[in-house]
Amino acid sequence: MNGGPSGFNNAPVARTFIIASAIFSVFMGIKGGSNKLGLSYQDILRNPRLWKLILSVFSFSSTSEMIFGLYLLYYFRVFERQIGSNKYSVFTLFSVIVSLLFEVFAVTLLQDPLANLLTSGPYGLIFASFVPFYFDIPVSTRFQFHGVRFSDKSVIYLAGVLLLLSSWKRSILPGICGILAGSLYRLSLFGIRKAKFPEFIASFFSRHSWPSRPSTGSLRGETSRNVAGSAPSYAGRHVQRTHPAPMAPSTEPSEDAIATLASMGFDRNSARQALVQARNDVNTATNILLEAQSH
Repeated sequence: MNGGPSGFNNAPVARTFIIASAIFSVFMGIKGGSNKLGLSYQDILRNPRLWKLILSVFSFSSTSEMIFGLYLLYYFRVFERQIGSNKYSVFTLFSVIVSLLFEVFAVTLLQDPLANLLTSGPYGLIFASFVPFYFDIPVSTRFQFHGVRFSDKSVIYLAGVLLLLSSWKRSILPGICGILAGSLYRLSLFGIRKAKFPEFIASFFSRHSWPSRPSTGSLRGETSRNVAGSAPSYAGRHVQRTHPAPMAPSTEPSEDAIATLASMGFDRNSARQALVQARNDVNTATNILLEAQSH
């Protein structure tokens, strides 16, 4: 499982977050400040420092944590492709803030002014993403190794366990807080799953994020849609035509689009049928497959 085609096509939020996390982690490692990160009772209540709070959200404290953490963030970009960059931005912000609040509450209860209780890094977002990973990404293949059953999702779970135990108690607590944040998002606390940022904020972010080269399948799909004369669809926006567009003939879905849905755990034949029904639109096809599973 690799979260779809390689690269960050249709995942600008995940790309920006991963690059920022990598830059902060490497910078703090070069400066020798990684051991100064992490949150304690004193950092939060007695001598709060905003810079340390921000760095602790983005920067990993060791190389091994950075490798596993960035790998998981890279894989979980699949959720941005599923729900769109706007809603994924809300999910990211909600996960970071809520998990941080849980961490503050836990540190306050423990009240140990000398211990550096929490390791640094985006544990909140990473482990919040395991909630939709568990519920929304189905298992596509199963296999046995020395009598032990595994699935194609086992590698992601293994990476998560290694990251959770990387700093023992200091990493377990942020991981649990992240899972709680992801659970609250799934329960749609205060209707958070329907929340979206204003359109001008999303447009500004898309224009000023690092560019990514679209995949060949996206270019083919885009070209075929333009030739067919169909207008793109926008959520919540009514598109008017001066004349009805001609119906495009049924075309074979691109392999990249099929691979994207297959990487989410869907059967290739079902993915192909959904893409034909959705006219090769991956987001629409994903919704069709998820609705079919819910019935």
